[in-house]
Amino acid sequence: MAGPLRGHLRHGAERVGWQPPTGPDGAAVTVKRPSLRVERALQRQGHRVLAGMDEVGRGALAGPVTVGVVLIDETCRSAPTGVRDSKLLAPHRRQALVPRIQHWSLGFAVGHAGPDEIDEIGIIAALRLAGMRALAEVAAAGVVPDLVILDGNHDWLTAPEDVGLFALTGDGSATPPVTTMIKADLKCSSVAAASVLAKVARDDLMVRLGGEHPAYEWEHNKGYAAPEHLDALRTHGPTVLHRRSWRLPGVMAQDAGMSAAGGPVG
Repeated sequence: MAGPLRGHLRHGAERVGWQPPTGPDGAAVTVKRPSLRVERALQRQGHRVLAGMDEVGRGALAGPVTVGVVLIDETCRSAPTGVRDSKLLAPHRRQALVPRIQHWSLGFAVGHAGPDEIDEIGIIAALRLAGMRALAEVAAAGVVPDLVILDGNHDWLTAPEDVGLFALTGDGSATPPVTTMIKADLKCSSVAAASVLAKVARDDLMVRLGGEHPAYEWEHNKGYAAPEHLDALRTHGPTVLHRRSWRLPGVMAQDAGMSAAGGPVG
């Protein structure tokens, strides 16, 4: 089922409730908006074309894992007003930002890795696959980054064979250099913009796929482990769009039955 998840996506509406971020006392929290301060420092170090990259869907039970990438150079001025980590934005604000981000950036793309690929190679390798698909799309348009900025402290984009001594056995790194930064989606405009593109694309896809599998209410939960999704899994079992290698309620019940009948497990 990987094929339908790889194409360009139209941006549909997200029909799900949203609440602004709050602190431990329930009061609204003012979040400092990201800037290009980090990106400008990296450019002064010689990395002229930068790629902000972020993922969405890593912890979902169904659907793809999705990676957005936004490329900028020194000609890209301040990001469009309102750009920030997609989780901090109401759905309609994310939607409105998409064309503005596309116009602002030097290049952009969204890549997916489907649930069958996640089952086959694991979530980290699937993240890498989705990220490389996004980079391949911008490369096809003639733009290659000098450095990729990843949110977090783990470089899931660089393949193990491209690291350290392993890299010496090949013809060079297959991926651009990567730097990681904790909370980069809150600090770096390019990464925040990438998070918006990734979330809008994946959410739109899950809304449309939800129409084919209405019992799971993906138009609301986007494939995550919401109560109504778990209830539907227990009642109906998994679809072909579920990550069947994960410990899903419906999958575990089916596996137990097959094991008792002498069939394969897992």
